[in-house]
Amino acid sequence: MITKIALFFLVPFFGEWAQAQTQYKPTDAGSTVKFRIKNLGIGVDGSFTGLLGDIRFDPTRPTDADFEVSVDAATVNTDNNMRDDHLRRSDYFDAKAYPQIRLSSTKIRPSNKANAFFLYGKLTIKGHTKDIAFPFTATPSGKGWLFDGSFIINRRDFDVGGASIISDKLEVSLHVVAN
Repeated sequence: MITKIALFFLVPFFGEWAQAQTQYKPTDAGSTVKFRIKNLGIGVDGSFTGLLGDIRFDPTRPTDADFEVSVDAATVNTDNNMRDDHLRRSDYFDAKAYPQIRLSSTKIRPSNKANAFFLYGKLTIKGHTKDIAFPFTATPSGKGWLFDGSFIINRRDFDVGGASIISDKLEVSLHVVAN
């Protein structure tokens, strides 16, 4: 009798716990982490790979969601080897000293549109952490989710590059597959 009573109370608790703990891993396969910045007034596109992290997400409970994701700073790719080598050095990403670019959510909020949310969090580049907020969408994909979002940052907030011929503002676009 006591066992049945205990199960009656514990099963709902463990069901909620299991649902809240749905965890996904971001993958490079199918994902893109891109940026666009102006250099001498000309748009330069680049990307990063090496996605790692953990994503807890349930669209019915967005306030319980949590994103801890990073990319490998040394994978910067602008389709120009000389420029990419320069971007890995200490005056830009300093990839040896700061191997990861990190995004950590502090809260997730739903929006008034279907499959749309707002991420509030911390972005860390080159040892500098700044608050960030941006909208994103979540679309079911296979056994996981496809997350799409974009935001604009000031590269000088992160001590990335000193050249004045490069725009201070750059746009980051995320297209992240998580399984």
